[in-house]
Amino acid sequence: MYFFLCNLSILDIGLASISTPKLLVDLWDKSRSISLGGCMSQVFFYHFLSSTESLIYTVMAFDRYVAICHPLRYLIIMNWRVCAILAASTWITSSFHATILTSLTFTLPYCGPNVVDYFFCDVFPVVKLACADTYVIETVSFTNIGMVPMTCFLLILMSYVRIGYSILKMNSAEGQRKAASTCASHLTVVTLFFGPCALVYMQPRQSKVLVTAVQLFDYVATPMLNPVIYTLRNKEVKGALRKLRGGQKTAH
Repeated sequence: MYFFLCNLSILDIGLASISTPKLLVDLWDKSRSISLGGCMSQVFFYHFLSSTESLIYTVMAFDRYVAICHPLRYLIIMNWRVCAILAASTWITSSFHATILTSLTFTLPYCGPNVVDYFFCDVFPVVKLACADTYVIETVSFTNIGMVPMTCFLLILMSYVRIGYSILKMNSAEGQRKAASTCASHLTVVTLFFGPCALVYMQPRQSKVLVTAVQLFDYVATPMLNPVIYTLRNKEVKGALRKLRGGQKTAH
């Protein structure tokens, strides 16, 4: 679990670093320009890291499925070699996904204007500036961007249906509580990740104000909330919070 959480923490740092520093600079000195290389980097790394994160969540769901449904075989199935292969596969697959989208986006002819009507460079705002037929890139983008999260979400859903069935079959209430607690953090972060994705990419014609707010939440708030959500399951952190709450009551 902690091996995959390490991958998730790297992804959260990367996602928060794609456009947030540039956004803060723009707000600070009122400069709204970005180089072509910077725009290409934002498109590539956003889709590379977002795709990797959705695949990591899927792998984490499989990890929990094995831990709860096959506990005696867990260490055999989820050995270090398997974990390394699963993690590496998510990064490699996502790099191909992002490379295809970025290549198709920036091989189009752009005749001007060169103003991206958004707070960072993404495929759809950039493609609007092209002076050529964009049917192919739009079709590929909707297919790729739609298929990756949808496939991951369905696999996660299947894992949790099986996990839920296994939990209900447990005779021990304590066992049920521990199993549910193991899954609670993952379910929370999955909801925080796939919820904004669904709002932004399943309804591309919706209010730009709403989409911007959702994207900012996905960029800034989610990477900060993920460590908090997982840290609250740590026994030492729980003990420290109880002591703090007890100290406050005594001071009162």
